Amino acid sequence: MLGYYLKLAVRSFRRDIGLAALMVIVLGFGIGASMTVLTTLRAIGGDPIPDKSSKLFVPQIDVWGPQSRVGRAGGGPGRGFDSGSELPDRLTYRDAMALMQAHQAIRQTAMYGISLDVTQPDGVPFSVTGRAAYADFFQMFEVPLASGRAWSRDEDQQQANVVVLSTALAGRLFPHTNAVGKTVSLEGQQYRIIGVIAPWNPVPRYYDLTVGSGFRDSEELFLPFSTAIDHQMTLNGKLSCLSRPASGWEGRLNSECLWIEFWAELPNSAAVQDYRRFLYNYAAEQRQLGRFHWPPLVELHDVHDWLALEIKVPNTLRVSAVVAFGFLAVCLINAIGLLLARFAGRAAELGVRRALGASRRDIFLQCLAETGIAGLLGGIIGLALTAAGLAGQRALHNVNGGVAAVSQLTSLSWGVVLITLVVAVSATVCAGLYPGWRASRVQPGWQLKVQ
Repeated sequence: MLGYYLKLAVRSFRRDIGLAALMVIVLGFGIGASMTVLTTLRAIGGDPIPDKSSKLFVPQIDVWGPQSRVGRAGGGPGRGFDSGSELPDRLTYRDAMALMQAHQAIRQTAMYGISLDVTQPDGVPFSVTGRAAYADFFQMFEVPLASGRAWSRDEDQQQANVVVLSTALAGRLFPHTNAVGKTVSLEGQQYRIIGVIAPWNPVPRYYDLTVGSGFRDSEELFLPFSTAIDHQMTLNGKLSCLSRPASGWEGRLNSECLWIEFWAELPNSAAVQDYRRFLYNYAAEQRQLGRFHWPPLVELHDVHDWLALEIKVPNTLRVSAVVAFGFLAVCLINAIGLLLARFAGRAAELGVRRALGASRRDIFLQCLAETGIAGLLGGIIGLALTAAGLAGQRALHNVNGGVAAVSQLTSLSWGVVLITLVVAVSATVCAGLYPGWRASRVQPGWQLKVQ
């Protein structure tokens, strides 16, 4: 019977193509507007590493005291407090090293962003972004390797001049050969390439969310943290200080400035509790040593909590979501009116069908089939408008080196296509319930008498 209802629906659309087209276009605009916003919200709220998001944690330590949190209580962000938490989202160098040396997690890494000049084989230099981290970084964040390997913990301790390149950078430097085993000049020093990362660009870039970095592309090279510190590689990121540190590199390392990101991998709830207790005891020890003059305050957040703290859905996006779904509701209300007018204009036809033996249920299902086809066609138009809207977002936000990240964030995936079509058909069918019910109540005797 479904095929018969669909056949009747197609014939009906052909007879009254103008009204049908108007209804489809109205639905398409409503679906397009709402799905564009929904796709962006869905991407921002996604889980970038689902199998480990409950095992990776960011430790926070109150290193500046209650005075630094006064600005946040009054509504203004305190320096160094980029997250929604009252505590800073980064560590000082001395605290990061203390946590690394304690070895309280099964895996852990201190890290910071760097920017380096790379000299091509033809002698032409260019600038790239990189990350200084410990060897555990690759396993913790499931970084895929296309060839070679990551450096070892021994190479961390040896401050080895080794580097892992992205696929794009390896292809640029060595387009016709495998880069593993070759050497590359970074800031005038030679580094041995030991690995090449397969295409990897988590969105958001959850391991570094400072100053809008969450929607930038992943780095082009990675090297040992100890090597970067030994070579005094300049920070490519945010440095927050309560007071001006002593001059020079040693002054930076010994200061209370915040600039190091830190992650720890904890396999279960017991390990989480132990690590939180360790953090508290460490802060208490620093107070006893006279460094802190306030009660210990620490926090520990997994990936989900960290994303919720660091990435706030912009107010403009929230307003856009309300407006978009309000527009969809208006479109559906208009569709109900168009369906009522459409079915009322076909009362004679439906009356004849009833007189020939069609039940009210048959008429109702026929009307729902028509609304379902209208919803499907509206969904297709909505997909085209959604694709156009996401393309506009890519053009608007492809800044700060985040071309690939934003493209991934605003991509029209098969999941989005399926959701769009399901939403379109479901919403339209729901909108057609009342008009279909009204159409099924037509009195065949009265319609035949009028005719």
